[in-house]
Amino acid sequence: MQHEVAFFKPYPLKKGQKIRIEDSPLQGDWEVVDVTAFKVRIRCPITKKELTKGRFFFFTETKKDQWPNE
Repeated sequence: MQHEVAFFKPYPLKKGQKIRIEDSPLQGDWEVVDVTAFKVRIRCPITKKELTKGRFFFFTETKKDQWPNE
């Protein structure tokens, strides 16, 4: 049966990358300090505060697809 399914995938962040987070408690500008398979460490360029978070996932598309996918 076909359903409207939202697809997500990890964004390929890179060390040194400058990012802007929107619509989040973490919103603002950040620099990527380190990236592993599961975590990302970011630093505020103003306060120099560093946070380690789970990898960010971003909405990519919506389309008709099998759900649940077996």
